[in-house]
Amino acid sequence: MLVIGWGLIPITLFHLIPLTLSALSWRELLPAASRPHTVTVIWIGWIRESINTLLPVASIGGDVASMRLVHLRGVPSEQATSSVIVDITVGVVTQLVFVLSGVALLLMRSTDRNSLLVAGTVLLAMGVLFAAITAFVFLQHRGLFAGFTKFARRLMPGKWLSALTARASLIDDSVVATYRNGRVMLRASLLRFVGWAAGAGEVWLVMQSLGQPIDVADAYILESLSSGVRAATFMLPGALGTLEASYILFGAMFGLPADTALAIALSKRVRELAFGVPGLLFWQYIEGRHHLRRSEPNDRGSRQADVVNGSRPAER
Repeated sequence: MLVIGWGLIPITLFHLIPLTLSALSWRELLPAASRPHTVTVIWIGWIRESINTLLPVASIGGDVASMRLVHLRGVPSEQATSSVIVDITVGVVTQLVFVLSGVALLLMRSTDRNSLLVAGTVLLAMGVLFAAITAFVFLQHRGLFAGFTKFARRLMPGKWLSALTARASLIDDSVVATYRNGRVMLRASLLRFVGWAAGAGEVWLVMQSLGQPIDVADAYILESLSSGVRAATFMLPGALGTLEASYILFGAMFGLPADTALAIALSKRVRELAFGVPGLLFWQYIEGRHHLRRSEPNDRGSRQADVVNGSRPAER
């Protein structure tokens, strides 16, 4: 890491490319009539990634927060929710394609025993992921949220359930309508896939900084395989431990020493902290400002009521 030194700055800033592409992909899924500005979607995407990366929220807490933040920017709640649901699906499907393309490149590069073993293990894991995402998409087309409200009848208060039931069908309809818009889905998928592929540039930059350059294809393979490991271990906050182990394992196939492969993973941890901590602080600032704005009308109303009743604010 000391060898990389100041090279961590361009390596960290390079992440702005995949982050922006991911945000633009999500923006395509938002309704055109109320779609926020590009910069707004990017900083919401930044907060979303920061939450999912640094907090123990099973990689979905940031998605819930992004629904709220984009709703506060004028997107109807049903469409905000449906856009995130479809974006999660697009992200997993394109990540699956990204990993499979990396496996294909690996087998084109080498067919020795270790490569075949790694490829087989990754393909097995991706097969399970494919089955899970297929079931998820099927449920989305069969009224996922309406089914959830039926399940929740015994768990939620009646007034909450009635409000949720009224919105559930609207969310389901919005999800299906988004899937039926082929052009939007194609643009979103292409942007997201390019974002996954751009992540290989981070690996390439680390190796350049270490004075052990590798070609772009090898960087692509390393990034795609480690991405598959991260997808399979989404329940672990930040894929702690597994990401580092994956780079050591896969790096060995390219003749990388363990310390060099570990430096790639650690540089990613530096980037996650450099982006994530300010993202969490900015999220708290946004939410705090929103609550202050909501409290101001109530305070003014209370003061006006005191005047009408002839009492002084201090007496309250």
